[in-house]
Amino acid sequence: MQTQSYDDIALVAATSLPYARRSEREAPWFIGRTFAGLIETAGLQKEDIDGLAIASFTLAPDSVVSMTEYLGISPGWLEQIPMGGASGPVAARRGARAVQAGDARIVACIGGDTADSNTFTNLIENFSRFSTDAVYPYGAGGPNTVFAMITRNYMEKYGAKREDFGRICVAQRQNALAAGTAIFNKPLSMDDYMAARPVSEPLHLFDCVMPVAGADGFLVMTVERAESLGLPYATILAAGERHNAWFEDDVHFRGGWGLYRDEMYEAANIGPGDIDFLQTYDDYPVITMLQMEDLGFCEKGRAAEFVRDNPLTWNGGGLPHNTSGGQLSMGQAGAAGGFLGTVEAIRQLTAGGLSAPELPNQVAGARTGMASGYGMVNYDRCLCASAIILARGNQ
Repeated sequence: MQTQSYDDIALVAATSLPYARRSEREAPWFIGRTFAGLIETAGLQKEDIDGLAIASFTLAPDSVVSMTEYLGISPGWLEQIPMGGASGPVAARRGARAVQAGDARIVACIGGDTADSNTFTNLIENFSRFSTDAVYPYGAGGPNTVFAMITRNYMEKYGAKREDFGRICVAQRQNALAAGTAIFNKPLSMDDYMAARPVSEPLHLFDCVMPVAGADGFLVMTVERAESLGLPYATILAAGERHNAWFEDDVHFRGGWGLYRDEMYEAANIGPGDIDFLQTYDDYPVITMLQMEDLGFCEKGRAAEFVRDNPLTWNGGGLPHNTSGGQLSMGQAGAAGGFLGTVEAIRQLTAGGLSAPELPNQVAGARTGMASGYGMVNYDRCLCASAIILARGNQ
């Protein structure tokens, strides 16, 4: 079923607050500093922002409502997005609909979290009623065991090897070194990857995302407003989300993307071969492979072959993938991990034009890009799958 287009919508001012391994500052500080960066980049005053969408695990007991007081704004539209790694594309599409409906003129979309010595333990212990009652008490708390099961099942089902996952991790580290903003800023070779200590077989150290503190965000407004402000922008060609897809599968090997990807490509009037770069949610390499398959970049079960045959670096001539380094090099700043790919996609499509310098990891000639999200894990799978196709605007 086709939905209304996003023709008049612009995404601008991609902003990332530098990540930190640990912080004693709380989530509102990270969200607030990112909000300040957004309005500074766009040349706005905070009073110009009349819509706010927030994703955060550690903001509680505060909420998006609390943030309006912290920020000193009085918006007419609010959205709290409880979808973790799927939050970025969801925030963009819902913010776009608010602007199209006239419920807001400019929406600030931010994902941010803190990370102190106890944050991750508290999060996995109280992540959901499912984890509190049925997983954590039995010693299987946290995502590593879940994704170890998913990874092992994928390897046995489709013949993927550890080296295939390693190709994703090594390429992303090369991208991170070019971008120059990642927590992990040392080269990673395949030998390093293969020799890393085991965490939860078949997962080893470099397969697992590291919790950090930080935030990412962007602004949503009309194309007319972006052009009047002289801002480079990206447009939305299509977007989608699906929740609790394929719940009958015993072990997760596919996600909700496959249920709407054809409609999304039809709405965008392009196909996977027209996408100049891909930003996937990468808490574990196997989940990147599922997205490559379910978004149509290769056949189901053929992602291992795809990453063998297609370079994934920003300048490698294949499919540039997670050009900032992704979470496997940047770290996972909670719900900001669900914004990282969308923000990097906007950054790639608004840099290198008439009014913005090129990035050090600029994908040459990129006109279209895709970002996908994946979030909210229960015992055997994540429940939320989102994606967005963006295009370069007035460059």
